[in-house]
Amino acid sequence: MARKKKEKIIVKLDLPKDDTTLTKLYAILGVSIFLGLASFTFWVTNSHFTTAPNGQPLFVNMACGYDANYVPTFDDNESCQFGLLKDEPDVLVMTPEDPWKEFIGLGQLFDVPGMDENITASVRPQQTLTGTCKVETAIPSDYSFIIKDPSGVEITRYSGNSHANGDNCEVFIQNMEKGNLYQLIMISEVEVQEATYRLEMDYYDGLPENMNNKSQWIGPEVDLGGISLRPTIFLNFFGIGFFIMFWPASFYWDRVKEKTNQMEEKFPDFLRDLAEYWKGGLSMTVAVQTLATSEYGALNHEVKKMSDQLSWGVSFGDVIEMFAARVGTPLVLRAISLISEANRAGGKISDILVTAANDSRELKFLEGERRRSIASYISVIWTSYGVFLGVIVVLAKVFIPAIAGSNSDGEDGGGGQQLGNMVIRNIEPLFFLTIFYYGVTMQALGNGSMAGLMATGRFTSGMKHSGLMILLALLCFNVIVFSPDLIGVTTLPALSPSAGTFSP
Repeated sequence: MARKKKEKIIVKLDLPKDDTTLTKLYAILGVSIFLGLASFTFWVTNSHFTTAPNGQPLFVNMACGYDANYVPTFDDNESCQFGLLKDEPDVLVMTPEDPWKEFIGLGQLFDVPGMDENITASVRPQQTLTGTCKVETAIPSDYSFIIKDPSGVEITRYSGNSHANGDNCEVFIQNMEKGNLYQLIMISEVEVQEATYRLEMDYYDGLPENMNNKSQWIGPEVDLGGISLRPTIFLNFFGIGFFIMFWPASFYWDRVKEKTNQMEEKFPDFLRDLAEYWKGGLSMTVAVQTLATSEYGALNHEVKKMSDQLSWGVSFGDVIEMFAARVGTPLVLRAISLISEANRAGGKISDILVTAANDSRELKFLEGERRRSIASYISVIWTSYGVFLGVIVVLAKVFIPAIAGSNSDGEDGGGGQQLGNMVIRNIEPLFFLTIFYYGVTMQALGNGSMAGLMATGRFTSGMKHSGLMILLALLCFNVIVFSPDLIGVTTLPALSPSAGTFSP
């Protein structure tokens, strides 16, 4: 006789669990505040507020261990730990505007820039130079590619043949010292039909790679399709600090509230259907278990949980009270308290359900009306911020450079320009950019907070608007305003011809 296979009984227990919503919020807020304070610390130690007597910001003195009263030399910067203030070379390139044509011998004078003589350095870094050329002649010809120093002494020479296989015209100079009127010469045995050359030189200006000429942190340069950005410039950390400190927690809490709002939107429908089933003669337990198969959007999970709890034998009154505690909003607590009292008192509970449903629907309608009426004001707030940001960007990009350029060669001892009876003093562009950027960021905090509070009455919603406004300001300033000349990056000199060509 075959043994009957035992059937497995699976019981799905959806036991009550601790609500981790607030725990997650506090965890996000704790991490955000820590990272935000770290950003503020990095910003303030690089700002004008912490400049020491030696002219260096607090960040530089702390990172390199400088005495606040001692002005560091080039050698001090080079030896700073982690290579923080090391001067990395920039590559200067020189090529002819047009190819050289139809010549036997032709030369070009050019100047070589270098580190300023006022910079004290025991050993100046070597400026290596690589030169290449291409020579075309009608018949095979020997040629020479020569570079001479300003006194006319030959430094290096390449000798080759224009038609030789593997001819590779290239010269290398270990160190090109600063000077004027270096000579680049090409000489051929027969007439050259066309020739080109290219010089590449490592140039050192004596300033740390990631600092401007005030030793403030501007970070590494990032080139995005012709757009030069310095995303880690110290000013960015002012806005990033506010963004990181408030926006993640605000975004998370706003999502929690949005999910709760979606549940509240479906709550009146659930109460109305519950009343209809009660009027049809079903008990509350059967009615809830039947409605668990209906579609209530964000409320589906809660209705299913109530149905499971009723199937375990939990009383209807306890089930709806646990539901109210899980949702925890005033609207749901108010309706459930009415239903719970009516359930305990007995009588016609369907009328209470309909009343609670109508009351909840009316409250949600009023909330929707509030959002719709406030939407125009939020648009005005965003528009006014956009206009303010646009005006500031134009002032920073056009007006400030114009003033800085017009009074840079002032006649008075203090440096400035005379306009009638008014004297415009020399200005530091980065100082004004700093003031403008602080103003735009604080405007974002104020406007965003007001927009959120008007829309939902929650500070978290306001911080979400503020964070987006701060990101917009960061984008505009980094792409448009923070150009090298305005943030204090030394303009690279050119490795270019200093005069016309000559015959050697």
